Amino acid sequence: MLREGGYPIPVNEREIEGSCCAAEVVALGSSVTKFSIGERVAPTVNLNFLSGEERDADVCALGGDTAGVLREWAVFDEQHLVKLPGHVSWEEAATITGVGITAWVSLNGLEHVPEGATALLQGTGGVSIMSLLVCLAAGIRPIITSSSDAKLARLAKLSPEIKTINYKTTPDVAAEVLLLTAGKGVDYVLNNAGLSSIPSDLRMLRRYGGRIALIGFLEGFEAGWDASLLMGLIEKAASIKGILAGSRADLEAVSRFLEEKKVDLGPLVDRVFAFGESEKAFAYLEGGSHVGKVVIRM
Repeated sequence: MLREGGYPIPVNEREIEGSCCAAEVVALGSSVTKFSIGERVAPTVNLNFLSGEERDADVCALGGDTAGVLREWAVFDEQHLVKLPGHVSWEEAATITGVGITAWVSLNGLEHVPEGATALLQGTGGVSIMSLLVCLAAGIRPIITSSSDAKLARLAKLSPEIKTINYKTTPDVAAEVLLLTAGKGVDYVLNNAGLSSIPSDLRMLRRYGGRIALIGFLEGFEAGWDASLLMGLIEKAASIKGILAGSRADLEAVSRFLEEKKVDLGPLVDRVFAFGESEKAFAYLEGGSHVGKVVIRM
């Protein structure tokens, strides 16, 4: 969507594409102290968003505002890099920068997770699958949606804790969520669809303090509902948070969590393409048959 200009974020078409990668340190500057030759690292997506406390810094996004990572060699300042978990493969590690950091921020960095928490995850793309794996490791019960029974059956095999909903064949998704949660609703909704699902999202939130993470706009930018429905935010003391790329500190935090919990990221990688097949990788991604992430091996 971003590549084809369908997402309202500017992209410098002259720059190298790609914002997420895993790389090996092969050379060091004389002043580098944080890293060693041979270590596995990843650059944070927004080079100007490091501690998470920056409020006025311009966005400098890899693959958009500056050169991306679809290349064999790159030079980065050490402040832009994070060490990656040692227990995952190169292909799995390459997913952490983008969907790992997004899942982490969408789940509020796992801060103040309520007892018996539940999360509704829209779709079976990279963010949802990473969120699914993080939820399972954190003790959050996930409910995931898709229009494909085959995709849902594949994911249900990962854990008996996973509940699934086909949103095409389920007339009222919010009602089904309430049924699956014994009428309580969910604590988190990870919204990849966009504004059109906000009323349904509000209905499926728990009575107090739920959170909607607005991540994507796969169904477009039209709301199609009356703004008075946002009264539900007040009635449930709920919140909607827009999710952009998190900070380097967020990337460090999710990497630590994945390593400490030894989270298996295998289910996240749908298919791997060679560097010379990059265009085929983009075409496969655009086809929408994937579950999780599509990775290009350099």
